[in-house]
Amino acid sequence: METKTVAVCMWSLGQGGLPVGTEEALTLGRKVASATGARLHLLVLGSLPDDCVETAGRFGVDDVDQIEDAALEAFSPDAYVEALAGYCQQESPALMIFSQAADTRVVAPRLAGRVGAGVVMNAVDVALGEGGGLQATASAYGGDTQMVYELSGAASYVVALSANALLPEPAEGGATQPGCRSIQVDLTGTNERIRVIEQARTEGPRLEDADIIVSGGRGLGGPENYKLIEQLAEALGGLAGASRPIVDEGWVDSSQQVGLTGKITRPALYLAAGISGASQHMAGCSAAKTIVAINKDPDAAIFRYASYGLVGDCLEILPELIRAARQ
Repeated sequence: METKTVAVCMWSLGQGGLPVGTEEALTLGRKVASATGARLHLLVLGSLPDDCVETAGRFGVDDVDQIEDAALEAFSPDAYVEALAGYCQQESPALMIFSQAADTRVVAPRLAGRVGAGVVMNAVDVALGEGGGLQATASAYGGDTQMVYELSGAASYVVALSANALLPEPAEGGATQPGCRSIQVDLTGTNERIRVIEQARTEGPRLEDADIIVSGGRGLGGPENYKLIEQLAEALGGLAGASRPIVDEGWVDSSQQVGLTGKITRPALYLAAGISGASQHMAGCSAAKTIVAINKDPDAAIFRYASYGLVGDCLEILPELIRAARQ
């Protein structure tokens, strides 16, 4: 695949700074652009976030492209796909990189279908293969394995980079001075087919950014015991998480779910109490530097991932850990 332009795509929705994951996507974009001799563009839908151009320069961006339209100031999938498709028609980027989140899961595959591009979701890397073509590595089967896709046969590709898949690294050799370009796309005939009546809102620290996470699972026995997870997390200066089964049963809010269909985390310490270690859950925490597992089943799958393991009843062990952490 001839790679002339690599475009990292983002929208800020008035949050002030760059969305979480943008710097990781720019790091990957810079890597691919450097390896292929392509220009690196940052495409912004809507208003420019604070320090956008400065940050883009630190990560080696050549041009900051902006599509500004009233239809793009709130998340509107149909308008976003239309704007991105218009950009592709004008600029013909060989590779479009998104930071994967709930909204990009909606937009990226639809964009690929609209412009006839190949698409890879859950990506963790894009690099040159032995034959000189690009290869995308993606997480598969709930994070148990990785698949490598040859990016060949299509004129362009859309890649969604998984959260916390890599660490942000500014460009070597100093910052660039990216130019700013206004891209004009006609969105007058675009109508949203789905309207959000009420949007979920979360406040406070994010699991994705936590250095310490204490998570609980069905081994806690009942929702009344989840307070032990919260107390230990507080004592350690971390955040409380949960496995999908107890979220599905209504013990805790879905914003605390760690896993493939929840939050993808990269803490320094991940303590899992009463969690079996299903692949879907481990996809959300396997990047932790240290995993500590508490489970009364010595054959629980989570012990295969854990740096340290305690075989025992978490209802007996957690109070002792809370007492020790508070001392």
